[in-house]
Amino acid sequence: MTFTFPDGLSPEVYPLAWLVGRWRGEGVIEYPTIGKKTFVQDLVFDHDGGPYLRFESTLRVLDGAVPDKLPDPGEWPAPVPDPTESEAELAEAAGAPDVAATGTVWSTETGYWRVSTDRPDGLEDDKHALEVLVADASGRITVYIGAAGNGRIDLASDAIARTSTASEVRASKRLYGLVQGRLLWVEELAAFGEPLRSYASAELDRQ
Repeated sequence: MTFTFPDGLSPEVYPLAWLVGRWRGEGVIEYPTIGKKTFVQDLVFDHDGGPYLRFESTLRVLDGAVPDKLPDPGEWPAPVPDPTESEAELAEAAGAPDVAATGTVWSTETGYWRVSTDRPDGLEDDKHALEVLVADASGRITVYIGAAGNGRIDLASDAIARTSTASEVRASKRLYGLVQGRLLWVEELAAFGEPLRSYASAELDRQ
């Protein structure tokens, strides 16, 4: 299948073009102070023509006990209808299961992804340096730096600022990869007195 760049996408973010779109899938959170939880994620990368991608993510934890295996895609809660959708689309969505009845919002994030004009020493020729800003609704802003290339993105926190009521997160690493058309990611956290260790992972399909 031939890849085409999204209309109006700034050339500065061509290395991230494969992210643009809506993604949805399931994953698992597992951390010593939290336990194990399954979740549904809705993830959007879009743009307005500027030299960056806009990012929005919502994780909804499924209520009840953690199943032995992940449900089939059709068994997960449906996305919340977008208020900008047409009346016909909203009417169609009205027949879908109520997300609020089957899952609880765990986290929401918004942010911006940029390809840096700086090239750190040692960066491979086929990779591009990244600067990523992520704001978490729980009261935390994280600046990540990393690299993208060959369908893989590696990010590590460079600075974390939080409000007085936000949980203390000292460090974070994220890995994103495009595998057979699916977006896979894993995250490590150093938080709640724990060292940097595995926190969550998910597998998403393009919608």
